[in-house]
Amino acid sequence: MIESYARWILKWRYLVILTVLLLVGWAAAGIGSLRFKNDYRMFFSEENPELTAFEKLQNTYTRNDNILIVLAPKDGNVFTDANLALVEEITAAAWKIPYSTRVDSLTNFQYSRSEGDALVVADLVKNASNLTPAEIDRIRGIALADPLLVKRLISPSGHVTAINVIVQRPGLNQMVETKEVTDFVRGVIKDRIAAERPDVDVYLTGSVMMDAAFADASEHDGQTLTPLMLTVIIVTLLWFLRSVVGTLATVVVITLSIVAALGLAGWLGIALSPSSVPAPTILLTLAVADSVHLLMSYYDGVRGGLDKHRAMIESLKLNLAAVFFTTLTTAIGFLSMNFSDAPPFRDLGNITAMGVIAAFILSMTLLPALTVLFRAPVPRPAVSKPTGLLWLAELAIRRHKAWHLAVLVLTGVSISFITRNELNDEFVKYFATGTDFREATDFTTDNLTGIYYIDYSLESPTSGGATDPAFLRNVEDFANWWRQQPETLHVFSITDIFKRLHKNLHGDDPTWYRLPESKEMAAQYLLLYEMSLPFGLDLNDRMNVDKSATRLSVTLKSLSTNEVLALEDRARVWLAANAPELRHNGGTGLTVMFAHIGARNIVSMISGEVLSIFLISFILMIVLRSVTMGLVSMIPNLVPAAMAFGLWGLVVGRVGLASSVVAAMTLGILVDDTVHFLGKYLDARRNKGLSPEDALRYAFASVGRAIWVTSAVLMAGFALMALSDFKINAEMGLLTAIIFGLGLFAEFLLLPPLLLAIEGLRLRFQALDPQASPPGQHHRELKITETSTSPT
Repeated sequence: MIESYARWILKWRYLVILTVLLLVGWAAAGIGSLRFKNDYRMFFSEENPELTAFEKLQNTYTRNDNILIVLAPKDGNVFTDANLALVEEITAAAWKIPYSTRVDSLTNFQYSRSEGDALVVADLVKNASNLTPAEIDRIRGIALADPLLVKRLISPSGHVTAINVIVQRPGLNQMVETKEVTDFVRGVIKDRIAAERPDVDVYLTGSVMMDAAFADASEHDGQTLTPLMLTVIIVTLLWFLRSVVGTLATVVVITLSIVAALGLAGWLGIALSPSSVPAPTILLTLAVADSVHLLMSYYDGVRGGLDKHRAMIESLKLNLAAVFFTTLTTAIGFLSMNFSDAPPFRDLGNITAMGVIAAFILSMTLLPALTVLFRAPVPRPAVSKPTGLLWLAELAIRRHKAWHLAVLVLTGVSISFITRNELNDEFVKYFATGTDFREATDFTTDNLTGIYYIDYSLESPTSGGATDPAFLRNVEDFANWWRQQPETLHVFSITDIFKRLHKNLHGDDPTWYRLPESKEMAAQYLLLYEMSLPFGLDLNDRMNVDKSATRLSVTLKSLSTNEVLALEDRARVWLAANAPELRHNGGTGLTVMFAHIGARNIVSMISGEVLSIFLISFILMIVLRSVTMGLVSMIPNLVPAAMAFGLWGLVVGRVGLASSVVAAMTLGILVDDTVHFLGKYLDARRNKGLSPEDALRYAFASVGRAIWVTSAVLMAGFALMALSDFKINAEMGLLTAIIFGLGLFAEFLLLPPLLLAIEGLRLRFQALDPQASPPGQHHRELKITETSTSPT
């Protein structure tokens, strides 16, 4: 059947080429519908409970999407007339940022004080350039004593300050809207300060800048890693294939596979994001394997004396079934990423799975049709010579017991370190050191405040209940508990405003700096204060409309996933024990959301990996026509990931959001080498009547070089991803490259001794049961073999 198919492909090659190009052209039309997501919300599905709670809080109060403009005078003193004038100027300019809804800074901080019987609420700083030294000293004293400013908008030593801009993008085109905002901030504000005030350093951080950093990382990877990977593939193919035609044909197949995958993604409404953008780079490596197997067999046939048509037919006969099954298992591995709780990884899996299937179709149609259009290499006399990898077979054969023990010990020791890994993600560290966002965020965290925060919506049972003294005391106690935690940088609580107002309306007497005694008094304070606030600086970010709930915001140091989850749990326990009257839905915010998605993603991916293992094991049992060999084949497919995570635990010790999908992603790809190796081994045992030792030699000679070439390309491709500035992609690429390297270890060093051990057990069983069939009998020929790299 395959020979008939191969003859048909070669006979109608021009029609095949035209048809394939038309189909790819149709798929490519979908590229115009591709969307790009660079919002941090892309990591969370619509049904994600933490995202739901986060959106509910932001709909109740104001949104948290912000830009923090951090100013660091080189003289180390914010409190000079020139520096305060700059803060005042930037505060005014920040209102002009597209989609800005609120601007908070040291200068427009609404400071309240008593003047006789009146309450005066006004900007802390006005006309800064005309301030006297005495006035500046007074402002400094007020600012560094106010809990709503210190470690939020001013550093405790007064050497760094910030302007916080709340941005509410319409969401019609998030990428374009984010670019509008960041272009304005970088060009109109940061560049202007750099030109006019070189004595002040400017840092930009916040959630909007993080969204921009996602887009910048994707753009950088697309402009650097993909061309670099394509160059590596071309050089590698030229080196191993020794054919310009074969290399160009492979590049055409790879390119069209990527185009088809991206086009189909557009038709299906799949959005690209920084975590799914690597799909083309991954496909560059995966699509090579199919072409390499086919072309290496083809060139071996031609150089062995066959004409090009016969050589291509034989190559298709020898490879089509094997490549089909490995494509199937690879697609299953990537489709299992749909178990991920993070949509970008689902998108990555789906795009790559479609590309792998497209690569298979193109390799079995377009590639042979294209290749035979050109002159074949000059045939050369058949010369029997051993492959350079046969020494590995000899090592396993001659010293297989000692070698097997050594390999097992090395494997076991590597896997034992897997327990050293801990869930430890920090979303700020998704970006490499040296990127603008990472540098700005690290500086801000070290000198002023953090961007890790937890928000609580604390609710009373009745309308207006947020002004009840008992409710406020509970809120105050909770805020004080947070301030005592070593992880806390700042706590923003409405109770600080109430205490200041209570003091103001008692002649600014410090002894009255406490919560009001009655609900009526608190409500009057609040009304009086709100009536004095200017437009845009009201208390809508602190209290809901009917004054039944208040928002408590906690700013934290940079924490790992485990630390955030443990801290959140401590807060929940404290509330249950000490303030059960406070109704709440737990903490929320980016910090909580990323902590939970990291933990949940590992659990969900385990389910996907278990299903993948089951399906792939079942497929291998069918392909190898042996339950025993199907189960044995899973060992070299599972061991590399286990060893890689063990070594990762020894060297890194941290498993994050990206690491959780790697095992599922690589499992289906590793099957490629196992199917080809075991296929040759079983073919030699069943059909050629070779001994186990000679069957190993045959397998190494037949497919050893192809396995080495495809693995080398995979390792190179994923290792290049480690150069990404986006650490999710970098860690995923590095860990995957390590797994493929250990895959070679398992294929060449672990599997051969294991096969010999199984054959030894089988011989002992046959000695006990003379009726058992000896190896090589009652088996049909396995049709998934490849051509030998040597004429023998």
